[in-house]
Amino acid sequence: MSDNEYRHLISKARDAKRGGREAWGVMSTGEKVAVTLVLNRPEWLTDYDFTIPEAIDRSGSAWVALIPQVARGLADEDAEKDEQ
Repeated sequence: MSDNEYRHLISKARDAKRGGREAWGVMSTGEKVAVTLVLNRPEWLTDYDFTIPEAIDRSGSAWVALIPQVARGLADEDAEKDEQ
């Protein structure tokens, strides 16, 4: 897992967190399903008729390994904002 992959995925997840599915317009299907998993929004998978196991498979092993780290990164960002 590279730092570039982490930065890429957290950026896409931030966009979707702020803009919802409307932010998906510029994402690939793999990015969309990975972001769905990061944000714990399985209902978004219905747009692609994916199950959670299919989304994991579609995301690929590198991004699946990053999902917990990206989710924690977003939670840490939220906590920092709350402290300010």
